[in-house]
Amino acid sequence: MKLSKCLKHAFAMVLHSRLRSWLTILGIVIGVAAVIAIMSIGGGMQQTMTQQLGGLGGDILTLSAGYSRGFRMFGAPGERGGFSGGGTAVEEEPVLDRTDVQALRGIPDIELIDTNIRGNVKVAYLGKSGTVSLTGVDQKVWSRITTSEIQEGRMLDSADQNVVVIGGRLADSYFDKPIGINQMITIEENVFRVVGILDDSSTNIYMPIQMAYQMLDDKENNVYDSIVIKVKDEDTLDETIEKIENKLMLVRHVTEKTQDFSISSSKQMQETRSEMMTSMNAFLVAIAGVSLIVGAVGVANTMFTSVLERTKEIGIMKAIGARNRDIMTIFLINSALIGLVGGFLGIVFGTILSGILPAMMGEVGMLREGTFVSVHSIIIAISVSVVIGIFAGFIPAFQASKLKPVDALRYE
Repeated sequence: MKLSKCLKHAFAMVLHSRLRSWLTILGIVIGVAAVIAIMSIGGGMQQTMTQQLGGLGGDILTLSAGYSRGFRMFGAPGERGGFSGGGTAVEEEPVLDRTDVQALRGIPDIELIDTNIRGNVKVAYLGKSGTVSLTGVDQKVWSRITTSEIQEGRMLDSADQNVVVIGGRLADSYFDKPIGINQMITIEENVFRVVGILDDSSTNIYMPIQMAYQMLDDKENNVYDSIVIKVKDEDTLDETIEKIENKLMLVRHVTEKTQDFSISSSKQMQETRSEMMTSMNAFLVAIAGVSLIVGAVGVANTMFTSVLERTKEIGIMKAIGARNRDIMTIFLINSALIGLVGGFLGIVFGTILSGILPAMMGEVGMLREGTFVSVHSIIIAISVSVVIGIFAGFIPAFQASKLKPVDALRYE
């Protein structure tokens, strides 16, 4: 039997049992739509995360005081980052100060060092006020080490005093009226001139660190919340981190068990978050895949029913010369068509669902950049739905092909 005739018979089978076929297709549609929606959410989160972390700079390190020695899920007792039973209790809270900066300056692999302090301050503009985050930076190097970009105005420079650079949202929408370049804002009852607006969506304020000490009463001079380090060669990042750790442990008189500082890099952070995101997406797709299994059961049930309904028809086709493989091909094409139609409609509904999900969730957090339906996910969805249809219909098709013409014709 020609393939065209097999296709014709398969189409006729689908059209003959419209309601049952569409109910079966619906099971595939739900499964594929769920997979597409979840994969698009994962793609959107990945894009947002890449945009947020990709601009941090792979050559940037952040040094902060304190080191966690709590139990790690995969850490063994006594390992760094794991439970430390032999560590000495620290009587005073560890801090970063000028001594640490001097030690870092002696490491040739470091290009720039920026000292930071942070705190919340009250800011007022045109009679309106609010509380925002303030960061004091070393204005001599901040413009060369920060990954933030200027939207309007300029960065801080070494001669600045009573000036600030503010985040994009603080400038555009935090107050009733936008804040422009050279406008005056009041911070803790002190007036500052805005010289730059960042191209971001933050409400942060950046000012020279010596002025920030005056705004933040709880900060002690020459004590820092963090130290931002730019290395000369990103390819030697791990070696540079090791040198920094060794030098600081020597200067701070600590060992691996009593280490009281930590170093983080945006590169390591991006890799860790990417691995977590991949694992989470795989878990969610696996959950959505359960509905595809349910759809496969529906296809198998439909095909078994079709075999029973067409037993006499199968006997007639065999009596006039149809071969076993022809019968099997007809039923496999029928199940593949169900999977194909279900996959196509599932992609359509999944794409629509992924488009409205950010609006339903308020477009917050990791979905700020929306969702992303990739061609790769569409190809996978279509392929999986067709393969599921074929596999689900294989046993019924095989049974149909093995029916004897005499038995099939006698079937009631």
